[in-house]
Amino acid sequence: MLDSLLAFGGGLVLLRDSVEWEGRGLLKALIKKSALCGEQVHVLGCEVSEEEFREGFDSCVNSRLIYHDLFRDPLNWSKTGETSPGGPLGVLRAMCRRTDPGPTTIALDSLSWLLLHLPCTTLCQILHALSHQNSYPGDSSPIKQVHVLGLLHEEIHGPGLLGALSNLAQTEVTLGGAMGQASAHLLFRKPQQHPTYQTSWFSILPDFSLDLQEGPPVGPQHHSDLHTSLVDPMTHLTFNLHLSKEEKEAKDSLILPFQFSSEKQQVLLRPGPGQATSRIFYEPDAYDDLDQEDPDDDLDI
Repeated sequence: MLDSLLAFGGGLVLLRDSVEWEGRGLLKALIKKSALCGEQVHVLGCEVSEEEFREGFDSCVNSRLIYHDLFRDPLNWSKTGETSPGGPLGVLRAMCRRTDPGPTTIALDSLSWLLLHLPCTTLCQILHALSHQNSYPGDSSPIKQVHVLGLLHEEIHGPGLLGALSNLAQTEVTLGGAMGQASAHLLFRKPQQHPTYQTSWFSILPDFSLDLQEGPPVGPQHHSDLHTSLVDPMTHLTFNLHLSKEEKEAKDSLILPFQFSSEKQQVLLRPGPGQATSRIFYEPDAYDDLDQEDPDDDLDI
């Protein structure tokens, strides 16, 4: 299903990656597939240079790439004219007004960078306009199929923003993996149909071709991980978390200073032989108030 990701009509394809499982390799693999299918590919590059992004593509793929460079001078400070005067917003609006015939793929590398420079509502409106260029009311031109590939680093965004972008996407690809093998959790949304879920295991070849796998590798590494999980993590501690039988008996027989047993109470309350009893002699003075009926008489209230 991953190799035919762009065969389910146009719309926004959201590639959600993480620090552990980066998604630019998969983005370039999908771009290569679109270019080999004869599509025109517009790349909005924000995080890497044009030379680094084109590296690994052959001449056939590079010839179909139209690279919009926002990495070198995103805000047009140098005034060289190489960057659109409108900045990122101007480039995106120009893509919305494009008139290229035939199917087109628009790759945004990345949505996380754009969210640092544009309000979320503005970006969502542009993504909706980009992904709904397939037809216009009253337009007699052939229907143009548009794929929008958006790379999103989901670990740096909150749940509200992730939910807004997720609602715009027709397809979501969440990258993950296990034991060094990358996986893609796919979510397909189609009008008037239930969402479809699927998981694909893959690897990216040096020429950015997709190599689909059956699943995570199972071998000696699996058994070593199982052995590691069974090792007691408390074997090399410098202190004991458990008591031996003798230590438990000594602990139970110990009487703490603040605990009074019945024998200790009798010793303290009953004088022993040869001990003199104590008495308290009290002689009231002139200022003592011995009137029990009015104990507050001396307060002059």
